[in-house]
Parts: sequence; C-alpha cells; structure tokens
Amino acid sequence: MKKMLRVKIPATSANLGPGFDCLGLALQLHNIITVETDRPFEISLTGPYRVGIPSDESNLVWQTMCHLWGLINFPTPSVALTFENHIPPARGLGSSSAAIVGGLVVANMIAGSPYTKYELLQVANTLEGHPDNVTPALYGGATLSIPTESGILPRVLAQFPKLKAIVVVPNLLLKTEKARGILPPHISRNDAVFNISHAGLLIEAFIREKYSFLKEGMRDVLHQNQRAVLIPGLLETLEAALQAGAYGAALSGSGPTILALTEPEFEQNIAQSMLAVFKKHDIHAQAYALGIDSEGAQVI
Repeated sequence: MKKMLRVKIPATSANLGPGFDCLGLALQLHNIITVETDRPFEISLTGPYRVGIPSDESNLVWQTMCHLWGLINFPTPSVALTFENHIPPARGLGSSSAAIVGGLVVANMIAGSPYTKYELLQVANTLEGHPDNVTPALYGGATLSIPTESGILPRVLAQFPKLKAIVVVPNLLLKTEKARGILPPHISRNDAVFNISHAGLLIEAFIREKYSFLKEGMRDVLHQNQRAVLIPGLLETLEAALQAGAYGAALSGSGPTILALTEPEFEQNIAQSMLAVFKKHDIHAQAYALGIDSEGAQVI
C-alpha cells in the first residue's frame, strides 16, 4: 500500500560562541523531505539549494536511511524522494545534520518506529561526528549535548527562547573539515577556563532568560579568532552586530555564517550593519531574520 510521509528539519547554529561541539540552537528555516513508498527509486531536488547535491544513491539523506535500515535488518524499500532544500549548504547552518536527522526520522517511521528519539540521536552523532547540530535538529530550542560513557545526553536549555536570530550568510563556501583543520591541536589552560566559564554564563542566559548575559556569554577564544583568517570581516561583523543592539553574536558553527541574537525591534538595524561590513570587504551576503524552532524534526 502506497504511503506518503513529509518531514521538516530545522537549520541549526552550533557552538554559539564558547560551546564548541556541545551547544546549539534550532532555527525556523527548514528542509523538507517527502517520501512516497512503493514507487521506483528516484530523488528529486527542489528549493533554492540544489546545485552540488547528488540526486542518486550517493545522496546523504538516502545513505542515512539505508544505514538505519541496515542496523535493524529492515529490507530496503523502493521509494521516491523529494528534497526541498532551504538551508544553505556548507555555510555553518547544519545542512548535513539536517540531512542525517531527516534521513533517520523518515527511515525510522517507514520501519515502524523501532528507535526512540534518544536512540536516533546516538545514531546521528555517530554519523555526524559531533552532536552540537544534530541535537537541536532533533529536539528543537537551545540545547546542550553532553558526551557520557553511554552516549550523548541531550538537554534542552530553553524550548521557547524569547529571541530572534539574525543570520547573515556570506557568499563563501567553507567546509567544516577546512574550518576544523585550521584550529591548533592544543589549547592553554587559560583558554579552557575562559570558554568553560563563558559557556556556563551562556547556559544561565538561556535557562533564566537573562539575555543581557549573552554579550559576554557568547565570547570565545578557542575557534572564532582562529577562523577569522578564512572569513574576511568576521570579527568586525560580530562587533557591528553588538553595536547595532544585538544581545550577543557568534560565528554559526564553523562558518562562514554569523548569528546575532536580539529582540525583534533591532532586527533590521542589526542585519544592515552586518551586511555593510561584508560589503566593505567586497563580499555579497544575505540576511535572514528567523524565529527559534521549538519542535525540531517533525512530521507535517
């Protein structure tokens, strides 16, 4: 019997400054996966981001679906897939995590939902290699991912943060591997203490809705300054966002996208100020004003 499933998966912003590989935020910008069962295998791509995304069996969503079915010895069904892509790829907004999470959610449903959300997170973390994007993509809101001996422990710090996210996406491609490769293999004790303390303040800001703490709480010394050599205008853009009224600002994931958190009344001024810095560096950029996604991946 033919069935059709549709799942939407949010974009995510990881690290949020000091929370390297553990803090993340789900955003109201979504990719949508539509699956029709009992159809000849086919992948169709729609939406603004299609270039460079495979439409054959090498596609990451399909590979992820097959991976889950392989774990439970579920026969690979014949399905037709449509991907509506609104999350910019290779920009630090969790496009690969959205593909992995979406593939797992869809495959799990087709197989009769043998995995819980927590179990899907463990599989997603294994495939992605770090949980800071996959956790908010699954759970929504602002999340903390804690590696334990038994797996990743997910904590939702705030399901409904009273914030808007200004996301400025420069027209630069930056693969995570390159952005990670530029980081030094060792850090000083002072830098470790700095980031631990600031991540603690950032967590308090979300839990207690003390958003005035975000300016200090989103400061980082482990990765943003180092990655500035790959992203012209990065540090100037962060400062411009704060000067224009943002509570806090940070590189989104490994970049090049930059995230600013604010109240709605400052959206336009912040976006224009950030875009102006990139323009000064002859870089075209696009700004989004996004709400916080509170639900994570869900069937629609």
